[in-house]
Amino acid sequence: MRVVVQRVSRASVTTEAHFEAIEQGYLLLVGIGEDTSEEDLPVMAKKLAAARLFEDNAGKMNLSIRDVAGSILSISQFTLYADVKKGNRPSFTQARQPDEAAKMYEAFNDFLRQEGLVVKTGVFGADMTVELVNDGPVTIVYDSLDGRIQ
Repeated sequence: MRVVVQRVSRASVTTEAHFEAIEQGYLLLVGIGEDTSEEDLPVMAKKLAAARLFEDNAGKMNLSIRDVAGSILSISQFTLYADVKKGNRPSFTQARQPDEAAKMYEAFNDFLRQEGLVVKTGVFGADMTVELVNDGPVTIVYDSLDGRIQ
């Protein structure tokens, strides 16, 4: 599992029939790979809920998303598993098949909610327009494998 976390002051996602927006929080780009296990989902949710990526009064990244009452905008992003080693066109064979990935993505979002977080989402598999104002900028990539953060 691979999650790109962007600390944002605001973010939104739009499709033809769907719109979601958040203020301060995280924009998550969530990739579910062939090697993602069910154990990765709650581990990643706990890690992100506890991550101290917001600045305290001293200017140090010392506060969690809970501490700042932030929200999450979670976007499925199979292209995080692009293989670009050969040729000029990426291969996505390392991404999990859509039917399985959709279930795991929804379960991951449920685990985030179980951590007490407000979670809004895009539409799995849809063409989406994602807008954000990256705060910092802060962008961190989290990987998990076999139920452990890598």
